[in-house]
Amino acid sequence: MSLLWAGVVLVAANVATIAAMLLVRRRAPEGSYFTDGDRASGVFGVLAGGFAIFAGFIIFLAFTTYDQSRTGGEAEALTVIQQFETAEFLPAAVNDRLSGELVCYGRSVVHQEWPQMEDGSGGDTINPWSVALFRSLKLANPASATEEAAYGKWLDQTSDREEGRRDRLHGAEGIIPSTIWIVLILIAGVVFAYMLFFADSGERAVSQAMLMGSATTVIVLTLAAINALDHPYRSGLGQIAPVAMERSLRMLDSARDVTGQRAPLPCDARGAPGSA
Repeated sequence: MSLLWAGVVLVAANVATIAAMLLVRRRAPEGSYFTDGDRASGVFGVLAGGFAIFAGFIIFLAFTTYDQSRTGGEAEALTVIQQFETAEFLPAAVNDRLSGELVCYGRSVVHQEWPQMEDGSGGDTINPWSVALFRSLKLANPASATEEAAYGKWLDQTSDREEGRRDRLHGAEGIIPSTIWIVLILIAGVVFAYMLFFADSGERAVSQAMLMGSATTVIVLTLAAINALDHPYRSGLGQIAPVAMERSLRMLDSARDVTGQRAPLPCDARGAPGSA
């Protein structure tokens, strides 16, 4: 959710709940509907505390997934750089080919996979350049000890890259089930309904508005934070962007110039198969 939409939802929720409180206040008895305010406040504390604890656990779970996705993307980008370096020690027949396909892999992550993740999809697809890299590696026939060591290292780094990609994709579709969202909204509705019984015709309207508005703001912001963490790739504050892979691509372009690689890449600027 973007900052603009979050603000719109917050304002709309406050307008609705405050209007409801002021409407109920017109016919409310002086001192609220509760004859024992201390006991009513204690019950409200239980309701609000239950919501806070429940939401806290969900935020912890969502943040764990958010951080895992961010860390996975960074690990994947770093492994792409490391594999480019390893490719230089593989047989000459495949090192340029593997290096070019690594660049295409990074481009496809940035320009093809990331937009899919922003839409909440992409977690069930295979990067086509992973397949191309695998096929190219099968053509390698290491002869020297250095090439054999590089071959084994490449396989280990491929596993690291795939693990980083798996962690990156983990948060693309969200991890909080709809049942949890239903429970959260129902609890928020109970808290809102309970607060209406604190309507007091003897209190000033601004005080009653502050009472309802402050509680509404806290609940709406909590739900907005959970939603943002549950969808880390959607546009808005806290969005995970392909910064690490973009940095790796810039480093790969520089590395190709330093190593004198002039062969055309097997993909276009967006990582789609074709000539650059």
